This record gives sequence, structure tokens and C-alpha cells, in this order.
Amino acid sequence: MKSIRLTLCLILIQFAAFAQNSVSSDEKAVQDLIQNSFDAIFSEFDANQLGDFYTSDFILLEHGELWDMEFIRGYLSRAKQNQNRPTRTNRFEFIQTVIEGNRAWVAYHNYATITQNGQVVRELYWLESATAIRTDKGWRLDMLHSTRVDKK
Repeated sequence: MKSIRLTLCLILIQFAAFAQNSVSSDEKAVQDLIQNSFDAIFSEFDANQLGDFYTSDFILLEHGELWDMEFIRGYLSRAKQNQNRPTRTNRFEFIQTVIEGNRAWVAYHNYATITQNGQVVRELYWLESATAIRTDKGWRLDMLHSTRVDKK
């Protein structure tokens, strides 16, 4: 009888550990989605990767402006034409990531360092939140809300 209880306890512990790992892997996937999307889209200006990170109806609420996919494509096209464009390096501090089934939301601090010819020319900071959905191709962002914060 004791061996049955011990076996049952071990099975429950393994199940609980597995459940915790799957949640944290989803949280990491959503956080990686944020990092990788900014690196590809707003650092590399790669419009071809929009579908790898965003749903087709994605919207960005950028400090009082509405950026839909058409606007973002135009922004990336204009930025890509600049032959002497600076380099943007992104860094994130995640506040909270919540996964509820096939939906997720995340809140984070977004820091960008802009350099040109090896010199820092600007540092930017935003407080942001985003929502994502799990698709058959993985997590995709469907909304991002961004508020610029003055560095003090």
C-alpha cells in the first residue's frame, strides 16, 4: 500500500512539474516573439517577416497613433531606403506575461539604443503591452500598445 502511495505521489509531482514547464515555455515563446519581432522589423526593417510575428489584422497603438499593417509596410519601406540609417539595438524588461489558453498578454519596458558609426546618438524608452494568439504556426502578436517614456 505504501509503494502505491509513493508511486502516485511521484506521478503527481512529475505531472505538476510538466505543467509548470509548459506554462513557462509559452511565456518564454511570447517574450521571444516580442524580442525577435522588434529585432527583425524595427531594427532590420524586414517587411517580409511581418507574417512571422503579426496576425494579418495586427494593429500598433504608437503613442496616440494607429499603425496598421499598411502603415507599417510603408514605414519599413521608407526606412529601408535610407542608405545611412543608424543601428537600433533592442532590450526588454518583462513585467508580466499571462497565458490563458490560446491567448496571451505581456507588459514590458522596451529600451532602444540608436548608434551610428559606433557612437550612441539616441536612447529611447517605451512602456508597452501586447496581446498574442496561438496559431497553427506558433504565437503571433495581434495588438501592441506603446507609450513613450521620457528618460530622466
